[in-house]
Amino acid sequence: MTGAVPSPDLPADVARAAAVGDAMIRAPKTLPPTATVGEVRRFFEDDHVHAALVVDDGRLLAVVERADLAESIPPERSAAGIGRLEGRTVAPDAALVPVWDRMRDEGRRRLAVVDERGRCLGLLCLKRSGRGFCSDDDVEDRRREREGR
Repeated sequence: MTGAVPSPDLPADVARAAAVGDAMIRAPKTLPPTATVGEVRRFFEDDHVHAALVVDDGRLLAVVERADLAESIPPERSAAGIGRLEGRTVAPDAALVPVWDRMRDEGRRRLAVVDERGRCLGLLCLKRSGRGFCSDDDVEDRRREREGR
């Protein structure tokens, strides 16, 4: 931050974390480079999923969002071919507050976190309320709920 005073409505988890890497989910669900559009459509059946990360040997190839999945795209088409990286990634050392502001301004809920070599390190997940970020514990709690534990 460039000397600006943080907003008084700044969520505690955002205020505590200096960088994106402090707030990201460290083990997001990913899809292999062979993933198809049909597989991504099934992936998005979970309403918590807002971005499909297509990864090859740790390297992020594409981020696919629901808006990328036009009805006219055949289900057998490569998912990596319809996604993109531009505007959908962030570095782990990026200052969190400006990224939070940008995500809220753009209505963006997910950003893939990548290093300088394009390696996928995690996923920054803005909560539906816009008042903070999902944690690894939140993801684990949802998984347990789905499994009925």
